[in-house]
Amino acid sequence: MLATIHGERTLTELDFVRLGKLPGPQLPHALTELLDAADVLPSREVPPDIVTMNSQVEVEDPATHQRQKITLCYPGDAQPGEGFVSVLSPVGIGLLGVKTGALARWQMPNGAEGAARVVAVLFQPEANGEYTR
Repeated sequence: MLATIHGERTLTELDFVRLGKLPGPQLPHALTELLDAADVLPSREVPPDIVTMNSQVEVEDPATHQRQKITLCYPGDAQPGEGFVSVLSPVGIGLLGVKTGALARWQMPNGAEGAARVVAVLFQPEANGEYTR
């Protein structure tokens, strides 16, 4: 089985608390692992190249080199066809807390491995002074 957490992951304190309180029967195991292993920092101390909640990122498929923009969001805001990816999805969990240049990895429900390189963090709430978003 593919390990969920590859390298360092950094979360804001606010994201950590909000994710731990998401409603539903149970958080995905991969997200629980991430919450247990991530470095947690005050929002004002998170570097601008880290993928936080509500960040818009440009990712590149390592095999095809195709790029796309993704916004990491909470489940109620997810619209995958529009690029709004839920943090509860394998892709969302794979991206959360990684930094620009890192290869995000995840395991799909069918067991296949997915991956994308974070080319750029185009928007991060914390970098724009938004600490409660």
